[in-house]
Order: sequence, then C-alpha cells, then structure tokens
Amino acid sequence: MAFDHVSVLLRETVDGLNVRPDGTYVDATLGGGGHAYEVCSRLGGKGRFIGIDQDADAIEAAGRRLEGFGEKVTIIRSNYRDMKPELHRIGIDSVDGIVLDLGVSSYQLDTAERGFSYRVDAPLDMRMDRRQKMTARDIVNGYSESELYRVIRDYGEDRFAKNIAKHIAAEREKHPIETTGQLNEVISRAIPMKIRKTSGHPSKRTFQAIRIELNHELDVLRDSLDEMIDMLNPGGRICIITFHSLEDRIVKSAFRKNEDPCICPKNFPVCVCGRTPKGRVVTRKPILPSEEEMASNSRSKSAKLRIFERS
Repeated sequence: MAFDHVSVLLRETVDGLNVRPDGTYVDATLGGGGHAYEVCSRLGGKGRFIGIDQDADAIEAAGRRLEGFGEKVTIIRSNYRDMKPELHRIGIDSVDGIVLDLGVSSYQLDTAERGFSYRVDAPLDMRMDRRQKMTARDIVNGYSESELYRVIRDYGEDRFAKNIAKHIAAEREKHPIETTGQLNEVISRAIPMKIRKTSGHPSKRTFQAIRIELNHELDVLRDSLDEMIDMLNPGGRICIITFHSLEDRIVKSAFRKNEDPCICPKNFPVCVCGRTPKGRVVTRKPILPSEEEMASNSRSKSAKLRIFERS
C-alpha cells in the first residue's frame, strides 16, 4: 500500500518553526513528508532541508513527495539519535529548526505485515527500522515474566500489567506467541470483562509498551533532546509532537531544564553553578489539535505540540 500518513498539527508546527527562506531545517522523523513539504514550500533558493527517518518505506515515499524541491532537499536513512554525526557528514554543524513527530504513521499501523496494530492479525514485528534483527516476537517470547511486567507497567501504564505478563508467560509455555491476534487473545483473558467493555481496546497499552521497548523510543528521545537544542542557531526552534504522556513528560522536562538549568539551592542569593539558559519555552501549555482536526483525524486526539527557541 502507499505510504499514507496525515500530518498532525501541520499548520501549527510549521508556523511554530518561524521558517526563514534562507534557513536550514531538519525533519528528524520524516515519515511521508507532510511537515517536510510545508517547510520546503517556505524555503527560498538558499534554503536547505534535511529529512531523517529509519523506515525505508518512509524514505521512499518522502523522496517522491519532495522531489520537486530539487537539490535543496537531502534525505538520510537513520535514527534521529544520530542526527549530529549525520549532519556533520554532509557539512552541517547547526540548523535553524527541527521537527519531531513522534507518532507511529498511519501507514505503519495500517500495513498488517508491520505488526504494529492490535486491530489486524499479523506476525509480531513492530520494528521501526527493519534492518534491526530483534522483533516484538522476541520480546513477547523471550523476556522473563518480571521483565514483561516492567515493560507493560512502565511503558504502557496498564494497571493490569502484572496479570497480563503472567498470562503471556503461561501461554508461551504451551506454544510460542507468533501473531498480534494471539497476543490480543492472551491480553483479553487477563483483563476483567467489565473493564474490556468500558475502557477501549484491551491491547492498546500493551502494544504501545512493547513497541516502545523494542525501538528504544523513550531512551532515544531522552538522550537526544539536549544535543538537538545545542545544534540550533540563535532564534532557531525545535517543535515536537507527542502522542502519549510518557513522551510529553520527557519533552516538557527537557525544555524546562534548558530554559532554567540552574541547580543552586533556592535560598542562594546568586547563582554559583554557572549553568546558563539555552533559550526559552515558547509553549507554556502544549498546543492541541482543533476540534475540526480531531473530528477529521481521530489519531490526532492525543497529540500535543511543544516548542523551544534557542537564545
């Protein structure tokens, strides 16, 4: 199927970048190129755009979508944790704006063989980068019961995490759990019927947790934010769209720390730690999708946009 992904908070994100026609901009989660196209449309002849994604299907789709912008566009297949060395490799040391859209694309969810969705039966995969050897199947069948509990509790925030892990461990003693459908059935049995009827799909949180663990999503985000802010030119901005509270807390905390990095005790009359602010948080509260966007794209409902500007 075609790489189809409706970019969430498109206008708000690109407006938030304050795109300069002669600036250099990075979309570090390129996807199908929706945000990228709008950024490139605002660049002049001296502007430059770099798109980064670890998904080969995204690279192909975005390449087709952006081909009309010619040499001002460079597309790199990589994880955004390697943004700094990848940009250095092509002669770029600093940029004027960065976009991160941390959501799973509609294409990834809707392509059964990718194994991201709990709504279709498919092999357990969930790899963002299919060059990676480990899959969701390896986690479900290889992690100990206590490790599964930790993953589902910490990354899925599911109150039934312990029981889900127990049921998975018991089921795989009979036979390996190979597909999303099999995993769905196990999770369903672990959650009380009255909860299943009133709290949405029972597998949503567990699938999220396994995907985050497999792709190291929170670790990559947490470890990359300071470095990305450091790469911004004065006045440059980073715009980040998150889709669940775990991501949003990391972004919110990192932005606040970079705005106010002082670690001196509050009763000190002056700062002696020497840590100085790197910029300011533009969005005191996150920007949310409009009612119209949420009505037309249900996957946007949990989205939050936060923006930081380098001083």
